[in-house]
Amino acid sequence: MPASPIRKLVPLANEATRRGVKVIHLNIGQPDLPTPQEGLDALKNIDRQVLEYSPSEGLLSLREKLAEYYHRFKIDVNAEDIIVTTGGSEAVLFAFMACLDPGDEIIVPEPAYANYMAFAISAGAKIVTVPSTIEEGFALPPVEKFEELITPRTKGILICNPNNPTGYLYTQKEMNQIRDIVKKNDLFLFSDEVYREYTYTGAPYISAFHLPGIEEQVVLIDSVSKRYSECGIRIGAIITKHKELKKNVMKFCQARLSPPLLGQIVAEASINASQEYMLMTYNEYVERRKFLIDGLNRIPGVYSPIPMGAFYTVVSLPVDDADKFCEWCLKEFEYEGATIFMAPASGFYTTAGMGKNEVRMAYVLKKEELAKALKVLSEALKAYPGRTD
Repeated sequence: MPASPIRKLVPLANEATRRGVKVIHLNIGQPDLPTPQEGLDALKNIDRQVLEYSPSEGLLSLREKLAEYYHRFKIDVNAEDIIVTTGGSEAVLFAFMACLDPGDEIIVPEPAYANYMAFAISAGAKIVTVPSTIEEGFALPPVEKFEELITPRTKGILICNPNNPTGYLYTQKEMNQIRDIVKKNDLFLFSDEVYREYTYTGAPYISAFHLPGIEEQVVLIDSVSKRYSECGIRIGAIITKHKELKKNVMKFCQARLSPPLLGQIVAEASINASQEYMLMTYNEYVERRKFLIDGLNRIPGVYSPIPMGAFYTVVSLPVDDADKFCEWCLKEFEYEGATIFMAPASGFYTTAGMGKNEVRMAYVLKKEELAKALKVLSEALKAYPGRTD
């Protein structure tokens, strides 16, 4: 089981804080924007006398409300197609456990969310990666690269759209190519779409459920963590029309009894968040994205493509080893009492050597904090003994 590249440096960050150093956290997708008032009010005003188990598949009222939410995006599903999970992480894990036998393979464009690898290992399955590159803006690799990797053990393709860690947004052409491979080879399409609210190009968000002809093969992964700033309530969902798959997933759901009751109550209320709230969060990320990317690309030797969705970017740095640089920043460097915490990008790749000089940054902090982070990074790169240019 690989260590999380997002969390493995936490002890060093904690130690820096104990030394009195201000640590600026760009390592993790923890939004600092407020949770919708509707969700907070629901938590404060619970009228239950007993905090009971919920159904293993989640509260019916929440699943009905989620179905209404998906209809806003022209995703044609109903409550029976939705299973509530303990966060999007459990949704990925249960989807893998239900669909994959030990030794089965899933093809994933990389860099990819690091925990996919951990969940595949938990299921006894193998992640097979198709590398994309920062030089090409992390665009989907050619179809031929996918075809070359398909074996009798291949059971699915996994995408994250918009993408974590790159912020890439798949085009209609790319989604059609994925659909054709899935259909031709009778595969599952696992589609992690938790960042659908945050697309910045003007191009339409394309769900896997928008692709005709593979409706039964789509396994959509969702979470309320990012769109409502509710990472801590641990509410996600698996959405699928595949009846046998739902039966298999339910076995795991019943084994863990039920998803969090309080989290479901908050999530259900939050779906009523106003358009003003959703627009506020969207506009804030648009501004933060521009501020951070412009600032990064002004630092000599640093390059970040413009992310088209989510709230992450992968950044190339003029360093010999980004893992060592991130450790060094936390252990040995500070500027005006502060240092920066980034996630080494090597943990988002499985291909040896890739991401060696790259980091992932999450622009989930106010612009004032991002400005400090940019200054600290610039000074750190001047002082780092392993600089390469």
